[in-house]
Amino acid sequence: MTREIAVVAFAQTDHRRTSDDLSEVEMLMPVLHEVLDRTGLKTSDIGFTCSGSSDYLAGRAFSFTLALDGVGAWPPISESHVEMDGAWALYEAWTKLLTGDTDTALVYSYGKSSPGSVRDVLTRQLDPYYVAPLWPDSVALAALQARALIDAGDTDEPALASVAARSRADAQANSHAQLRGSVPQGDYVVHPLRTGDCPPIGDGAAAVILAAGDRARELCERPAWIRGIDHRIEAHSLGVRELTGSPSTRLAAEKAGAFERPVDTAELHAPFTSQEVVLRKALRLGEDVRVNPSGGALAANPIMAAGLIRIGEAAARIHRGQSDRALAHATSGPCLQQNLVAVLEGESRHAQ
Repeated sequence: MTREIAVVAFAQTDHRRTSDDLSEVEMLMPVLHEVLDRTGLKTSDIGFTCSGSSDYLAGRAFSFTLALDGVGAWPPISESHVEMDGAWALYEAWTKLLTGDTDTALVYSYGKSSPGSVRDVLTRQLDPYYVAPLWPDSVALAALQARALIDAGDTDEPALASVAARSRADAQANSHAQLRGSVPQGDYVVHPLRTGDCPPIGDGAAAVILAAGDRARELCERPAWIRGIDHRIEAHSLGVRELTGSPSTRLAAEKAGAFERPVDTAELHAPFTSQEVVLRKALRLGEDVRVNPSGGALAANPIMAAGLIRIGEAAARIHRGQSDRALAHATSGPCLQQNLVAVLEGESRHAQ
């Protein structure tokens, strides 16, 4: 890479089980104002804007165009959109900044999961010929992966319960989290996954600002430099995948440079406790790495924003001086089908 690019600001909503009283634009606007205020920038100062959302959640075509009302599309702006989690919108903005066309970018994403059945909506991601007609929902597919891990001896139900307990205990320090503190494991949703092994359904939004080179240093006291970022995908057919591993996560991490030096923090987009087991193995994370200090997706999982939040949370820890080298991960699709890995670093203490 010929340009240094950093996350210089991050903001998110207080994630809620439902936000019936707010439209997507009303939910998003305070986040956009907050992230701009953190840098002192105005909308007119942003060189490129990219968003991530899903028309399936909104229930109407081209719903993302309405969200532009919250950004302000006049005078005309350079704008793009991905029908993916906002982490992939960040990837597009990162590539845009690498070209040198602009020095700043605004990335935002949002999702309202509360109006419908998320488990049914997510079946639209499945292979339309052989899997989708069977209507296996997202929890049932995650349960298949969890059962494969248990049968392979990689984990057991008490270990999964400990992942949930740790995540929600860590979320006590996160005022934005939907679930905080002790949460009972509850009854089985789909065996072997209990309520506590699954993510909450909720609404939320997030935004980050990227900046290049000296502009980043002007806007942020300690920028979170993106040292590497990559995303890979598994085969669409679940029948040809080994669900106890994640080769795409491992490859993305390798290409992003995650294995060159140890990381001290990892924000993993693992909506189910069993998926953290898979990701820890694929990313070679030891017990000395702080995993999901924000509580992760088990504490708040706004569809289409949770992956971007992982990058934002990792960057925010670098901004605050709580981390020097962090890994952020985002996923999409059933059983960790698509995976993005970013490596973020703060400038050395000596350089400061």
